[in-house]
Amino acid sequence: MSANNQFEVIPTGAALGADIVGLDLTQEIDSSVFKKVISAWDEHLVLRFRNQNLTEDQFVRFSQYFGALDKAPTRPVNGAYHPTREEIAVISNIVREGVAIGGLGNSELVWHQDMTYKELPPKASILYGLTTPATGGDTHFYNLNRAYETLPDALRKQIKGLLCKHDATRNSAGQLRAGFDETYSNENRPGAVHPLVIKHHETGKESLYVGRRPNAWIVGLSDHDSDQLLDEIWHHIETGTHHWTQQWQPYDLVIWDNRYTLHMRGDLDPNQDRLMHRTQIRDERAPIAA
Repeated sequence: MSANNQFEVIPTGAALGADIVGLDLTQEIDSSVFKKVISAWDEHLVLRFRNQNLTEDQFVRFSQYFGALDKAPTRPVNGAYHPTREEIAVISNIVREGVAIGGLGNSELVWHQDMTYKELPPKASILYGLTTPATGGDTHFYNLNRAYETLPDALRKQIKGLLCKHDATRNSAGQLRAGFDETYSNENRPGAVHPLVIKHHETGKESLYVGRRPNAWIVGLSDHDSDQLLDEIWHHIETGTHHWTQQWQPYDLVIWDNRYTLHMRGDLDPNQDRLMHRTQIRDERAPIAA
């Protein structure tokens, strides 16, 4: 059994998030200890591990504790950003000799969940900070369980049981993906359909499941009625206080539950370098309707 068997959970004091203090992620973690990590994750939805100087093998090994990993989705035309690890996506604004060394450099400035346009989106992402800016480039997280709990009663009852189509044609930066047309009707637009309200797989807490706003459609409603209802939901989210901000330090590692949270990156000075490695954890089942 590993000696790496004790840690402390320190909540951020905000609507979500906690620090895990006392675990050395360069070492293997005993299964009984990892169950406690999962319990903390279920409660706080976002976990941060500070000052973890990891090799790429150690980063991937820790990620695999949470489940099977997706291949990195962020790739340039001429091949993978990462030369040897197909599980690692390189997230960076650094350009060398005119070539970006990573993806999503200065984009993703709006609230979103990752890849909900798929029938089985990733259940989690892990972001590891290698080069972090002195200021800016923060990552913001939003608790969608709190968002649902605080909806007006009538709106909360109205949306339960409804389904929403999540647009597959554009990425979270609004760019058209290859192979898709510029315009579609809501009925014909490619994308996965998910419940608008889901429940946590362990705690049973009910949560909004909204993906991102552009081109979303509540199935069965007219375009006008769908837009009006979604605008009301998103206004509630965007004016709410159920969020927490991760201000990056070198060798921070953060995992968030993609099913019950939103995230976005804050403003970043392009003159300040930012280099992150990211893994994505596959889900075993689609989101559970509430």
